[in-house]
Amino acid sequence: MEFLQLSEARYSLRKFSDRPVEAEKLAAILEAGRSAPTAHNLQPQRMFVLQSPEALEKADACTAAHFHPPVILVVAYDPEAAWKRETDGKNHGEIDAAIAATQMMLEAADLGLGTTYVGMFEPEKLLAAFPEMAGLCPIAMLPLGYPAEGAHPSRLHADRKPLEELAKYL
Repeated sequence: MEFLQLSEARYSLRKFSDRPVEAEKLAAILEAGRSAPTAHNLQPQRMFVLQSPEALEKADACTAAHFHPPVILVVAYDPEAAWKRETDGKNHGEIDAAIAATQMMLEAADLGLGTTYVGMFEPEKLLAAFPEMAGLCPIAMLPLGYPAEGAHPSRLHADRKPLEELAKYL
């Protein structure tokens, strides 16, 4: 698929089928996150694949967004590994992790899978539930799977501001 078509067609999937995600597709999605550009190529992004019933149940308890996917990807960053801007010390880890999450969502869409970016979760609760994430800053939970029958974009999906309102030529 052409990139612009893919970008426009991808939507936030909130209704998942029970069909499992194939290991090779999951690997391709994780590779998209691994290959994401990061500040100074420091690669502070970290990805966690939650797919066991226990892990999915623990993750579900950390958010009000309950979509019951077969997989949840948690995207986080290591603040110590991230680049800090010299002028003001701004840590770019969150930006790097968000770029990785975006690439993963687009790869999933290209493979016929769906995701939604869930930022509505309790980070401290997630960190307590998953000690493997200690020292990291989780930024997103990405429910991942195949669309259920009848799944469709939200009514606001195609609403976009005019380009003239968003871009300025100087």
